[in-house]
Amino acid sequence: MPRSDVRTFSDLQSRKVGVFGLGVEGRATLRRLHLLGIRAVVVDDAPKAGDDEVLQTSSGGIEALATCEVVLKTPGISAYRDDVLALNAAGIEIRSALDLWFGGVDPSRVVMVTGTKGKSTTTTFLAHLLEGLGESVVLGGNIGDPPYDPDLSPEAEFTILEISSFQAEALTSVPPLVGVTSLGEDHLDWHGSVDRYVADKLSLTSKPGAKVAVVADEPVLRAQRDLLGPSPIFVKPSDFDRALSAAAGFSGDHHHRNVAVARELLERLIGPTDPEALLSAALGYKRLESRFTDLVPLGAIRVIDDSLATNPLPTIAGLAGLSHDRVALIVGGRDRGVSYEPLAEALGGRTVPTLVLCLPENGARIADALQESDLVQVRVLETLAEAVDCGLEWAAPDGVLLLSPAAPSFGQFLDYRDRAARFAEVVDLHRDATTPSS
Repeated sequence: MPRSDVRTFSDLQSRKVGVFGLGVEGRATLRRLHLLGIRAVVVDDAPKAGDDEVLQTSSGGIEALATCEVVLKTPGISAYRDDVLALNAAGIEIRSALDLWFGGVDPSRVVMVTGTKGKSTTTTFLAHLLEGLGESVVLGGNIGDPPYDPDLSPEAEFTILEISSFQAEALTSVPPLVGVTSLGEDHLDWHGSVDRYVADKLSLTSKPGAKVAVVADEPVLRAQRDLLGPSPIFVKPSDFDRALSAAAGFSGDHHHRNVAVARELLERLIGPTDPEALLSAALGYKRLESRFTDLVPLGAIRVIDDSLATNPLPTIAGLAGLSHDRVALIVGGRDRGVSYEPLAEALGGRTVPTLVLCLPENGARIADALQESDLVQVRVLETLAEAVDCGLEWAAPDGVLLLSPAAPSFGQFLDYRDRAARFAEVVDLHRDATTPSS
């Protein structure tokens, strides 16, 4: 439905406002509204203990939101849910806090980055390079803190935002410069179909304000040229990008692509930069938590935490970096409905033994998509502890135990960090034992 004249948070002061969904974004939204003297109607699917003034969605919450003029919906709640569609049809304006924040800032000082995989690395590396060159930066969006949170430090020179498909769908305008790192399938439970996921994610490149999209030069993205805005710039890693990647401690072609996108975004943001200065700025980059992170090995068994791999693409990339290693791979988590055929194809192309340990809730479906062979074994288990025990026994004496779930963590775990912590705890139980025998 048509948007009203609400462009910024300040435009809400004369309206009755609702907040739909809490979590990190919702609580930051409430802090911003309180700063403006706005007392909102707050609704959540599952309010936590202590949230006394929060209404539950199924217990009068939707009816309360229907009395509002504007509802700020958090990204985790699908725009295509029946209750959200009903509110919209009733004339309630559904907006996002990120969109209202962006309406009040200088868009030329903001860069947004999206992609099915690689967006976190690209976003954090771009921010790292800018800081290394002496610029002040706020890092946020889908990673870090919401930029509209009043608890953040004063505004910096640049704001670099990782943007999920959920967030992209809700934006009414975008900065002139955006980045796209990759495209696959994800979040089909939120978007409802692959086509809508692709359209929502790539809408970041074509909404009002868009001028240039820096896009990783991949066949799947070139095939979506018509959805990539007015002026997509396709970039491939150069020799300098590989040197920049090495300076930051990256390895693997997928990281080189992320670095190429980050470097191109940087130079379009601040202009050409001395190569030696860029190489120096790349030093000291800290890898993302639970992104293909080596834990202390168990004897000669390499143990890798890649809990941040919440869809098949990063899992496939991780396996590509272990092409010569025997790998016990732990997969499975919340079922978003994505296809696991690409993972099956990647496993089928391996030339060394691989054991795939499949966990709920979608482990059985992943197992059904895989083809067992002389080199690929598949087992369906119930708990992470069982998977670690089985994986370590099989990987002995000198293989790899890799947690790269290709699925979100929600259900058995609070988030990917909780899943990673539990993985480390279970592995630690083996540290005082002798190395498992094969």
